This record gives sequence, structure tokens and C-alpha cells, in this order.
Amino acid sequence: MSAPDSPKLRVATYNVHACYGMDRQRSEARVAEVIAELRVDLVGLQELDLSRPRSGGVDQAGLIAEKLGWHRYFHPAMQTGAEHYGNAIVSRYPLTLRQACALPGAGTFYCRESRVAISMDVETPLGTVHIINTHFGLGRSERLLQAQLLNEEWLAGGATETPLILLGDFNSLPGSRTHRALGQHLRDVRKLVAPVRAFRTFPTSFPAFAVDHIFVNNALHPLGLDVHRSPLARVASDHYPLMAEFARV
Repeated sequence: MSAPDSPKLRVATYNVHACYGMDRQRSEARVAEVIAELRVDLVGLQELDLSRPRSGGVDQAGLIAEKLGWHRYFHPAMQTGAEHYGNAIVSRYPLTLRQACALPGAGTFYCRESRVAISMDVETPLGTVHIINTHFGLGRSERLLQAQLLNEEWLAGGATETPLILLGDFNSLPGSRTHRALGQHLRDVRKLVAPVRAFRTFPTSFPAFAVDHIFVNNALHPLGLDVHRSPLARVASDHYPLMAEFARV
């Protein structure tokens, strides 16, 4: 256990739905306000646009980070000409890219969408923390392939002294094959906090599914986990943010 005054790190994962809220209005500023409500140190974001007409051609990750005064790194999962769509990490602390890669699978017949994972080093009060942010596919077979790739290439050495956090929208329920595969090398934070609850994040209109997850290695001790269900978060996206707080072991 950590001392009350020991350094802590608060993180979150948040699928922002291209910043289109339940009111069908797009607002990067509103998403940034939700993140500010969280009082976290960094957040993995999924479903962001860059230079896409549907989002006014803006850099959504850049606008969110600018509003917060934070660092950011965006990586596309799909690219058509100058248009990009993908995931980002925004952080109050400096970020250094470790690697980014496309994940196997090309989506399902009703959603042809490429997927990626991005891995960063973040300089925090806990020291260097290794953060992986991803967004898995909708098909069960592709999600399992994506989990297996991360296991084999990124997570096999997860039991190290360097803190490692894997977070994102995995489109997978607790106990599913994909979820169990990710648990081979890491621990699901929802199983490490008391009381154990489902922590459902989707959809915001009636949260019935726990598809957003945070996993950690043994170098971190989870102090808490919560779904942020503020009035603003309820309308800002179709997912609620899932946030966790950690100390060093």
C-alpha cells in the first residue's frame, strides 16, 4: 500500500465519438471540459478526426489538448488523402512515442474500419510510465487477433519494474475471450478495487455494457476506479469516461 502523501497518477480512457454528443452537436471544447472534470493526468482518446470535412477539417486532438494546455499525440487508424481518423493520448506530462502499429483485421461486413494501437512513455510523478491506447474492432474473431498481437509483441514483458497501463475501448465484455487473453500478462483494474462492480460505460443514454477497460502490470497499485457520469459527460459522447488512480508498488 502507498503512503497517503505518496505520488499518484490518475488516468482515463474515453471514446469521444468524433466529439459528436448525444444532442448530435460536435464540440471539442465540451469534450475537453469533461476531461477537466475528471482531474486526471492523462487520457487515452478513441474516435478522433483530423482534417475531415464532417468535423470541419479541424485537428480534434489538437483542439482538446490546446483547451487543456496539455501535450498530445495522435495516430491515424484510417487515412484517405489528407483526412485522418484514429486515436490519441493527451497528457499534462511530456509524451515520447515508443511505437504505433496497425492491428490485424479489416472490420466486419457492416463496419470496415482499420484499428491501431499506440504506445507512449509518459514522464509522471511516478517516474516513466508506459501507456498503450487502443480501440479494438467489432468482430469477435478480429478482436481476439488484436489481443493476441498485443500479447505477443507488446505485453509479454509486462511484468517489469516499469509501470505499464493498457487502456481503451476494447468492444469486449469482461470474461470474453478477448478480455481473458489480455489478462494473460496484465490485470484488469476492475478486479483489483473494492467493491467489485461492472463499471459500465456504454451507451451514455443507458449504460449497459462494460467495453472500456484499464489494465496494469504489477508495478502499479490501483487506488480506485470510477465511471464519470456527470451531466456534461452524459451528453458529450456515447461513452462515459472510465478513470483510475494508481500509486507505485
